[in-house]
Amino acid sequence: MLSFKVVTDSISKNKFTSRFSTSVACVLLLLTTACSQGETKSAQSIEAVNVNNTVATSNNISTLRIGYVGSSEPTGALGWAKKKGILERELQKAGFKNITFARFPNGPDLNEALVAGQLDVGSLGDTPAIVLKARGQETRLLRISQFNTTAWLVAKKNGARSLAELKGQKIATQKGSYMHRYLLGLLAEAKIAKDVKVVHLMTTEAKAALERGDVAAYATSSDLGPFLKSQGFPVIDSSANHKGLSGTSLVVATESFLAKQPDFPQKFNGILTEAAKDLKANSEEYYQYHAQTTKYPIDIIKVSFPLKQVSEEPLPAEGVKLLEGTKKFLVSQGLAKSDFKLTDWVAEEK
Repeated sequence: MLSFKVVTDSISKNKFTSRFSTSVACVLLLLTTACSQGETKSAQSIEAVNVNNTVATSNNISTLRIGYVGSSEPTGALGWAKKKGILERELQKAGFKNITFARFPNGPDLNEALVAGQLDVGSLGDTPAIVLKARGQETRLLRISQFNTTAWLVAKKNGARSLAELKGQKIATQKGSYMHRYLLGLLAEAKIAKDVKVVHLMTTEAKAALERGDVAAYATSSDLGPFLKSQGFPVIDSSANHKGLSGTSLVVATESFLAKQPDFPQKFNGILTEAAKDLKANSEEYYQYHAQTTKYPIDIIKVSFPLKQVSEEPLPAEGVKLLEGTKKFLVSQGLAKSDFKLTDWVAEEK
């Protein structure tokens, strides 16, 4: 039986203390502008899950450390596996006595923890995961957990109603995210990249910034976009209108962890596949959980998280195609330091 304990604390006060200076971390994060001298940002909460048994792993690794980006609880197949006890049951069989979940505000912050050796597994968007891998960091791709994730470009009220009207104005997004990649691709496609100023702003601050008129528009996530629309903010564009500009969500693991747990990819993918099938079979129950976790109305969640986007296999063909396109774009824009083959990144299942 697993016992659950939630601990909320600053990274500087717990085991997630960074091993890197702020300046080094900023370089590693690359796409984010959230770093400032003396400031440390990382996990918002840590949940420790203790397995009260005597099962031991063959290599003395008894704790699995998972990081994710999002709400108070993970969503999608990972969150459902946790809620329904699938994660507990199967990882206990695999010999893990403890599972810790660390929540991060964005992918670049999660990257920092991976680089520092503070996580074994990370669930995050494609853009930060690719940027980290392109810098030569030793991660492996376990799974595409969601694909065709929609990004939205939402304008302030009484403001622009088209891309052309945004010329000379300020557009914000959460840099280092799939929404950032969408915005850059959209601006390049419309040939107005040099005519607007793109600034960093966390999604939690987007609504207030639009209401104040601090920014003309905001490129936002799959759930916040429909929510802002329901609040009367005009939608200028959506990634659903453009081939290759929607996002994918990934699960990665560090090579150092996999070297000690070579059969982990197969076991973990089996868990997430079972959870994906179960949440689709119990869609109403899942949507209630997702809505409760994210604090969005359930009708917004149904729009933002169509279950056809949830992958039941580790590498769905459509998701791989999207991921390859994202990688090529990031490399071409100099946002990813080097190119690499996706097949070389994928963890081998044994």
